[in-house]
Amino acid sequence: MLIFIDESGDSGLKINAGSSKYFVVALVGFEDDDEAAAVDDRISLLRREQRVPDNFEFHFNKLKPGYRRTFLEAVARYRFFYFAVVVDKTNLAGFEFQLNESLYKYACGLIFEKAKPRLSSANVVIDESGAKNFKSELKRYLVRRLNDDSGKCFIKKVRTQDSRKNNLVQLADMIAGAVARSFGGKKDRREYRSLIAHREMNVEVWPK
Repeated sequence: MLIFIDESGDSGLKINAGSSKYFVVALVGFEDDDEAAAVDDRISLLRREQRVPDNFEFHFNKLKPGYRRTFLEAVARYRFFYFAVVVDKTNLAGFEFQLNESLYKYACGLIFEKAKPRLSSANVVIDESGAKNFKSELKRYLVRRLNDDSGKCFIKKVRTQDSRKNNLVQLADMIAGAVARSFGGKKDRREYRSLIAHREMNVEVWPK
């Protein structure tokens, strides 16, 4: 099993100073490695179809609407699933997150708990952007939190990789972006998420 994690928005809490209202973490999973390879190939082919460089990164917030639709339509027929956690930072009164990284780690913990029934010996890939020490800490945190005394291995391995070099981390970014857009007030807020709705397992807003 392969799992890919990325986020949309930022984990900063100073909304009045430019931080995003919502922070979204998406988990994209493949139960079949061959299906993951097929999506990887399809994204590479999409670059040639769109006549963009081979190193072009599909990043939701930097793409024009047409590219977003084309990407999501291209991958939607493949067998993957996704979970997402949407943190509404305007409702965090009473929760103490002194460091931005603490909110990110907490959100990752929430999403993995929701996805836990679907996980089995998963190899997890997380976008490596951000502090390296924190990413190492996150790896240990997830393995400790998910692998309990039941004897079942939920997470086998956690590693980070530059999203520019991994098509499936870019897929997770596009999913996170589509979910985040659905919580905004823009006129296309329903469009992108609807294209992948049949792949959605759960989207949880926190705090409730």
